[in-house]
Amino acid sequence: MALQLQAPSLLPALRSRPFSARIPAPGRATSARITMRFGGVAAKNAYICRDCGYIYKDKTPFEKLSDDYFCPVCAAPKRRFRPYEPPVAKNANATDARKARKEQLKKDESVGKALPIGIAVGIVALAALFFYLNSVY
Repeated sequence: MALQLQAPSLLPALRSRPFSARIPAPGRATSARITMRFGGVAAKNAYICRDCGYIYKDKTPFEKLSDDYFCPVCAAPKRRFRPYEPPVAKNANATDARKARKEQLKKDESVGKALPIGIAVGIVALAALFFYLNSVY
């Protein structure tokens, strides 16, 4: 969480009134604005169920849901949801749209599972090339 002030001369005023949202600037008719930026995912983002492709986008922020929240389609627990970045269409939770997203999620996860195997094969190939070149020259 970062706190930003638009007028640097307000630091003494901040010490005297730390919880005030609007602090009058000396010699100005307007007041300084204090803005707060939170890191991570915004509270109003959509979340996708990794098991069935259901997209949660409701008025209640996902972080404020209780830990016993379950997916209404496949009953997956809250921990199986991940942030979903693409824009959400109105028919996002239609059966065919969910199935297409689920297939895409499976493809993405299979690439992630094959990556360590590819790295290991590459390391072995480099080691074999190293020993071969050292034995020939």
